[in-house]
Amino acid sequence: QLQFVESGGGLVQPGGSLRLSCAVSGITLDDYAVGWFRQAPGKEREGISCIGSSDGVAYYQDSVKGRFTISTDNAKNTVYLQMNGLKPEDTGVYFCAADRTHYRWLCEDGPHTGSWGQGTQVTVST
Repeated sequence: QLQFVESGGGLVQPGGSLRLSCAVSGITLDDYAVGWFRQAPGKEREGISCIGSSDGVAYYQDSVKGRFTISTDNAKNTVYLQMNGLKPEDTGVYFCAADRTHYRWLCEDGPHTGSWGQGTQVTVST
């Protein structure tokens, strides 16, 4: 059974950093694209960064490019999102997902499995 457990969120001041983790079970990351999605208050969930686990090539939404870094530890079946230079507009619930598809399509379309974790809340505020 495909499961995601996200962690690492919290309250941080603008300019601060957080590192999110997502423990994945039920699949082997080597065979999947994985990514991070964000749902801001009052908005739909959107893909912000996705990566091909086998080759490490990544996509970043323009709003996070240069500030966020996605990575995977396939031995631990875990996905990370290092977030630096956080802004108030980064506030939201962050989810991870995976699918057997190109990493760009995962970010654009979401996972066809429809499987999501509970998410982790990130709040950027003074």
